[in-house]
This record gives sequence, structure tokens and C-alpha cells, in this order.
Amino acid sequence: MIHARITGTGSYLPPLCLSNDDLVARGIDTSDEWVVGRTGIRTRHFARDDQSCSDLALEAAKNALAAAGRAVNEVDLVILATSTPDYIFPSTAAILQKKLGMANDAAVFDMQAVCSGFVYALATAEKFIRSGSHKCALVIGSEVFSHILNWDDRTTCVLFGDGAGAVVLEASDTPGILATALHADGRYSDILSVPGSVSGGKVTGSPFLQMDGQAVFKFAVRVLGEVAVEVCKAAGIATSEVDWVIPHQANVRILQATAKRLDLPMEKVVVTVAEHGNTSAASVPLALDLAVRDGRIRPGQRLLLQGVGGGFTWGAVLLTF
Repeated sequence: MIHARITGTGSYLPPLCLSNDDLVARGIDTSDEWVVGRTGIRTRHFARDDQSCSDLALEAAKNALAAAGRAVNEVDLVILATSTPDYIFPSTAAILQKKLGMANDAAVFDMQAVCSGFVYALATAEKFIRSGSHKCALVIGSEVFSHILNWDDRTTCVLFGDGAGAVVLEASDTPGILATALHADGRYSDILSVPGSVSGGKVTGSPFLQMDGQAVFKFAVRVLGEVAVEVCKAAGIATSEVDWVIPHQANVRILQATAKRLDLPMEKVVVTVAEHGNTSAASVPLALDLAVRDGRIRPGQRLLLQGVGGGFTWGAVLLTF
């Protein structure tokens, strides 16, 4: 039987790091106390004006490939999760393919599931590998949310940051990914969206992110708890047997509430939201790479990766590292 295992992780954060006080100095009507008290966020990273989604993805991809010990042309599949692509088309994955110097005609495409994007992309890559059609996938979450923030809306502009994370997923004789679950409910599409588009050379609707924070909070806590139980049941283990939970990093209160629903101590939850803010599809692989590189995550441990985002989408991947 063919399995799919993560063999390398990588990440990249733009050099510009802004604290809550830095945002206040830039004229945002907020305070460090207000932001930390409601979200747990203290800092976030922003890309330069000349940095695109593919630029951030490139650095994360290089780091993941180095960790896996793989050359770029050994990759035969690239899935890039993002809500902030370089262009309408071609895909940011194709642009990344060019920047990486790939010359092997690998299949590449973007995945759009907002903050669930990386989980969706990882679950999709696993199906390609287990089918036998592909052997080595590069799965990336990369975002430049600073490009779509309304700086007059303090309820959203303080929450988000930019960054990228990546993994190399390879065919293996031993189990890696144990179970996956993906869901969506379009009835909730209006509680988190960027309801704009380009038509006739003009932006129609709004090009800025908008969110109903309370509705998102309630929805996220419920579905993250449910999908965690779902994948653990599918793998035949109890949630208590999970070594690390690596959820989408949106709000520390969501993470705390989810852990409580699962009866898991916060010591088992990898938390990066204080330093990174909400980096959408990049948040899970960023947190994963950080915990791998600081030694918390070790071979043989069970990891539960979770995402929830606009659409509304949600999902989870349970794996042995």
C-alpha cells in the first residue's frame, strides 16, 4: 500500500514586523491592550510593496526542499494554497514553478479555500500520492493579506499578517497521513469575504476583507471540534492520543475554546498567533515548521492539523510525523 508522509517543512516571514503600538503610530484607532485582549495578537509581519505571494512561497518552498533533501526537479506536483494570488491567472503555483527553475513539467495548481487552504491542499496532495500517479509533492500556503486590508477598519486590519509555509509530501511504505476530512457550507459565505471582482478594467464591489467576527468565532469553535473528532475516529484513536494540535491561527480565544471542547490541555496546542497574527492559508504550515525546528515535534508523534476559513470551509489532517 502507498502512503504519504511529510519529509520536510519550511517557512518564510517577511522582515517587516509591526507591533500593535506600531499600528497605532501609523494612525490605526486601536491599542495594544484592545488587540491583545480580544485576539492574543501582539505582532505581525508584512510583505514589502514589491513582494508578491509567489515571492514568499519561493522562500518557504526552498526551505522545505532543503529539509527534505530533495532537488526541485524531483517534485512532480505543486499545490499552492492562497487567497491573495499574484494575478487572476496564470496560477501563482505556475509562477512559483518558474521561479524555482522547475523543468520537469510537474503538475501545478492553486487551491482556494481561504484559511483552510493548506489543509485542503495537503489532503488533496495525499490523494494524488496514494493513487500512485505522483511521488513527491510540494504543498504550500502563502499569503499577502496586507494587500486586501481596509486600514480604516480596526476590527479587521489589526488581525492579519503575511507569510508562507511549505511541506514536502512523499510516497512511503509506512503510514504518514492517517485520516483527512474536508467540509464546506456556502450558506455562511457572507460572514467572511472580499466581495469584489474585476470587470471592464474596474473593481466591482469591495476589494477589502470584511468579517462578522462573532459569527466567525462561533462557527469556527464548533466545526474545529467536530472535525477533530471525525478524523481521530476515522484513524481509530481517541483525541487524547494526539501529541500536538496545530490549528489555524486566527484568534487565541478560538484555540482555547477548541482545546476545551476536545478536553485537551493548551500545552498540546502549537500557538503562533501572538507573533504572526492571522496569516490565513500560511498559518498552519508556519506553525508546523516552527514547532519542528524548535524540537517540540519529533518523529513518531501524532499531529492534528486544522483549518477553518471563508466559504465557509473547514477540515483536518491527522498524521504521524
